[in-house]
Amino acid sequence: MREFSRTERVAQQIQKEIAVIIQREIKDPRLGMVTVSAVEVSRDLSYAKIFVTVFNQEDESKTKQSMRILNDASGYIRSLLGKRIRARIVPELRFVIDTSLLEGMRISNLVESVMREDKQKRGSSDEEE
Repeated sequence: MREFSRTERVAQQIQKEIAVIIQREIKDPRLGMVTVSAVEVSRDLSYAKIFVTVFNQEDESKTKQSMRILNDASGYIRSLLGKRIRARIVPELRFVIDTSLLEGMRISNLVESVMREDKQKRGSSDEEE
């Protein structure tokens, strides 16, 4: 149980620091608006999977480009991370796209449009009676 909470604390710390690093240190203009939504750290703390959400990019090729930029810069980000956190081992970083937020927004929009259509249908059927 204790080991689980430690990896979780490390993951939270990494999430916070990487969010700041991406915001302030990565100066690539091709990188879209990116947020770090979650971090999973292996039990031995040697690997970290960084889940990121790319906003304002319906274009899949731009999202892939942002992911490529982050993964290419992972060594640099890792070195900056090592200076910010006190840990013997700084995990190897791998960035992956987190689609859950975009999927949630898509579903929410679908529900809203169905409710709007339903309301319009009810409104027109009330007028006919």
